Amino acid sequence: MPYALVTGASSGIGLAVSRMLLREGYEVFGIGRDFSVVTDLPENARFHPLVCDIRDTKKLLQLTGAIDVPLSALIHSAGCAYYGMHEELSLDKITEMVDVNIRAPMVLKQHLLRTLKAQKGTLIFISSVTAIFPSPRGAAYGATKAALSAFAESLFAENRKYGLRVVTIQPDLTDTALYRNADFVPGSDMLAHLTPEAVAESVRFALTQPEGTVIRDITLRPQVNQIEKKSHP
Repeated sequence: MPYALVTGASSGIGLAVSRMLLREGYEVFGIGRDFSVVTDLPENARFHPLVCDIRDTKKLLQLTGAIDVPLSALIHSAGCAYYGMHEELSLDKITEMVDVNIRAPMVLKQHLLRTLKAQKGTLIFISSVTAIFPSPRGAAYGATKAALSAFAESLFAENRKYGLRVVTIQPDLTDTALYRNADFVPGSDMLAHLTPEAVAESVRFALTQPEGTVIRDITLRPQVNQIEKKSHP
């Protein structure tokens, strides 16, 4: 049985990825801040919820260090975004985005890289289309995602001789809670946003490539470009 670790597993893309992996026969260790609203995963014997804020480095390393099975896949889905003119962002918001979006994945990969290399496993980073296109009112968020994508590219170059696969998935607007801190939401037209399940399907596609083949980058865009102003009561 293959084993996978997923961050951000309690909601959004990470939750959809966890469900997909269970369907594919994986045993899944899922890191998330709150699984209380997730009704199906904790009841699955092959899912192990690890409650942790990934900014807590000590706890993160303790929990992942206690995993005593050979991981063959690590999908980093946890993310944090704040939007607005850059000069209006607080230092706390900038720090949180840096900690969640780039520092935590760098620390976690350094901690688990030897295990994944030994399995000739797969690292998958859920980055963002903002890593490759300008993101007005999301400059800091886009910068952290660009850093994540660059980190992934260099990891692949550094470790491909060991058989490690490194994949970067860059979704555009996706129907998740990522925009809870924004003054907009993805368009309500079903063609104007991605679903977490569509992103999870791209993870499955990357994982099921034949040996010797690596899909390095996957960029996902909605068919229609549309956002809506968030309504306030």
